[in-house]
Amino acid sequence: MTQPHSQPSALTHVAVGAAGSEARMVDVGEKTANARRALARARVRLPAGTLRGVLAGAGPKGAVTEVARVAGILAAKRTAEWIPMCHTLALDAVRIEFEERDGDVLEIRCEARCTGRTGVEMEAMVGASAAALTVYDMTKALGHGIAIEQVELLEKDGGKSGPWRREPPPGA
Repeated sequence: MTQPHSQPSALTHVAVGAAGSEARMVDVGEKTANARRALARARVRLPAGTLRGVLAGAGPKGAVTEVARVAGILAAKRTAEWIPMCHTLALDAVRIEFEERDGDVLEIRCEARCTGRTGVEMEAMVGASAAALTVYDMTKALGHGIAIEQVELLEKDGGKSGPWRREPPPGA
């Protein structure tokens, strides 16, 4: 069940002053460190009939999921290099999982955890994104119609706003 998430009254990464607005990194120095967790997913649509071979390690460039798993973990650890205003976090764990969905769709889930002063939502989303991009790169020889269809946050725990879960779409 999705919990209400309080909406900020202003963008946290933009400071508005007399000279206009400027980008800023949020100061989390006064926040209390606590357990943080986030789960994100990316979905990759592959050509019809190719996903099972990819999952079995028969991709055109080798063990697609294992290379994508390592890419996702490395990317999550370096999120602050991808997203300019993110804080560098000492992650406790990053886990990447793959699952067949709808016949030709590979769902990639990335869970990131840490004990810190700010959340790990971006780390989970960057990890899922990098894994999806790696799947694309390693399977593009199968066809140009491969598509990364979706990257989204599914869950988060920890912090002042508390737990949040994405509502399933109607009819799911």
